[in-house]
Amino acid sequence: MTNTDTRQPRRAIRAAAVGFGAVALYALVGVLQILVWNPLAAVPGATLAQIRANMTLANEPLVANGVVIWAAIGVVLAAVVLVVTIVRHIGASGPVVAAYLVLLVFAAPGHFFVAFGPGMSIADTFMISGGDHAPWGVVLYLVSAAALLALIVLIIGAARAAAARDTNRGRIDG
Repeated sequence: MTNTDTRQPRRAIRAAAVGFGAVALYALVGVLQILVWNPLAAVPGATLAQIRANMTLANEPLVANGVVIWAAIGVVLAAVVLVVTIVRHIGASGPVVAAYLVLLVFAAPGHFFVAFGPGMSIADTFMISGGDHAPWGVVLYLVSAAALLALIVLIIGAARAAAARDTNRGRIDG
């Protein structure tokens, strides 16, 4: 095994570790945004316990099940990519990075879906507009948009590199 052979898996494992951390952080911020920060921003001056009590009295409880399941699915998928990268000794970091970017891209529609019910419950209970009242939901959507852009750049770069290899191979063969 040459030096580059041992360096490549380490690079892929580092990319997987960073990707796992990014997805786990996204999930944590998403849970906090939906269940803590947004309710507190929507009803300024009230504690989270008061908000939850009022919501329960209005028969609009702030249910965490879907939100926690969404976050857990993201973290489990990120862990699977990490484990596969380590166990399979994946050498190329590009596919590993692409996998995590895909997870971050799809996290946004998932976040929107699981935030909708709690957001409507807050809106119905306190007769306010639905949607994000705290800024972190927008930050998550921007992270997903940046991940989409990075994924597109990665795909274009990989396609160009493959085309260059094919062109060079044709010159050698011809």
